Amino acid sequence: MRTVDKTYVIKGKPETQWLLVDATDQNLGRLATKIAHYLLGKHKPTYTPGVPMGDYVVVINASRIQVHESRPETKIYYRHSMYPGGLKAISLRDMLQKHPDRVIRQAVWGMLPKNKIGRRLIKRLKIYAGPEHPHQAQNPQPVA
Repeated sequence: MRTVDKTYVIKGKPETQWLLVDATDQNLGRLATKIAHYLLGKHKPTYTPGVPMGDYVVVINASRIQVHESRPETKIYYRHSMYPGGLKAISLRDMLQKHPDRVIRQAVWGMLPKNKIGRRLIKRLKIYAGPEHPHQAQNPQPVA
């Protein structure tokens, strides 16, 4: 006789907390992996796939992120206005100067599911270029 493993499903609304991540001198990909891990809730023992149970993540010092020395020239971000000839391209170097928060947001978005849950989770990510953020009232806990 074969035993059937039961999948644990959390009942009720999962508890969320606010986490503070400092991006100073951290590798972009490794940082994005860690942030996606917290957003999905995989660091909790009650993790359930398909249930948005992750925490809110506040990232500070996004402009001080580290990338490989050849990457700022070779990595290109593309977007399209949906009009003919509307393809826009910007290098990682320019993106880090103009919008450092978008670099981290796009890296994290690539690691989240592309469905309703993923769109809900990305809204829990708050990114700021400098050390100040407006979420002091939520008392975010720093993570290593």
